[in-house]
Order: sequence, then C-alpha cells, then structure tokens
Amino acid sequence: MSTNPNEPKIGLVLLAAGGSRRLGTPKQLLTWRGKSLLRRSAEAALASRCAPVIVVLGADAEMLAGELRGLELRAIINPDWEEGIGSSIRAGVSVLKDAEPEPDAALLALCDQALIEHRHLNDLAAAFSASRPLVAASRYGDAVGAPAVFHCSLFDDLARLAGDQGAKKIILRHLQSAVFIDLPEGNLDIDTAEDYARLLNSMPGPNP
Repeated sequence: MSTNPNEPKIGLVLLAAGGSRRLGTPKQLLTWRGKSLLRRSAEAALASRCAPVIVVLGADAEMLAGELRGLELRAIINPDWEEGIGSSIRAGVSVLKDAEPEPDAALLALCDQALIEHRHLNDLAAAFSASRPLVAASRYGDAVGAPAVFHCSLFDDLARLAGDQGAKKIILRHLQSAVFIDLPEGNLDIDTAEDYARLLNSMPGPNP
C-alpha cells in the first residue's frame, strides 16, 4: 500500500469467481510453488501499493474462502458468477465505488495469471500515477489486457459489462488514451490441463 498522499488511490479487484469448466476442477486451488493460485495472486495484490484489495468469488466460494484466511482483504461473493466475467467486474467495481474515499482508479487482475507478481502490479500503478491516463494495461505479444488499471471515469463503463464481456473492449476503445507495460508472461493463464502443465514447466526448480 502506498503511503504517499500525493499518489492516486488505486483499488484492486482480483477476479476469482469462475467455474473452471474447461479444466474440470477449481483452477483457483491449483498449486504453484507451494501455494494455490488464489492465495498466490491475493498475496501479490496485498504486496502491491494498491488498496483496498477486493477478491470476487463465485463458484465454490465457501471452499475457496479458506485460501484467503488471515489476509487483510475483502472477499465478496458474486451470486451471478455463472453469467460470466462481466458480472464479477461489476460486483468488484461496485464495492470500490462505495469506498470512502472513492479510489481514483481500479486495477483489475485475474487469479489464473500465475506468473504475475506484485512488481508488475506496481509498474502499472506507477504508469497510471505518472500521467493519469484512462487506461494503463499489460501488453503481451500482439495482445493487450489484464492486469490493467482503469481511471475512475470508466467505472460506469466497467459496471455495464455483461456476460462473458471482459474489460478488454474498454481498453481497445481507449487505445489513444492508454499506456502499456510489457508483460511477456501475461499470456499464460490457466484454463486447461495443458495450460497448467505449461505453468509447471515454465521455470526450473521444484514444483508441487
């Protein structure tokens, strides 16, 4: 968390509500270097300068809540998680909008981007702080996306997302007012058993 009063306040929404249909088991509980993907991503969020940290749960919420035990964050349950990621973004951003004071921006992160560490989250926050663009997003290869910071003027747009619409459409809409931070490892998110195998083989050393 930042202690500089001149820096913008950036809340963080960690999206972890999906049902892992393609994997067949909760991907939030997959283990990477001794910790579940959910615990690891939550700890990275808390190690960043962003606050507050909101974790959006949905499928298997009661089971997953145990992975967050002892962490100083707010976990909420999205009852509409089956609708798609748009509903989870809405749920998380609505909590930030009710915060006092309302954050200047929201950083959206995905719990299945296992290789992302707090340093990259801080790089995004710093990029936003430097010029206060509408969007500060990650870039991997030819793609752009999460994690990404959105100016508070876009909160209503985020709150209107529906179904499987993620925030990428908002990034693309504001390319001329966006800054990007390279994140080569951002293109590894865990949707299938093959993705998990790639994660386990991505770095040398012991894996669980």
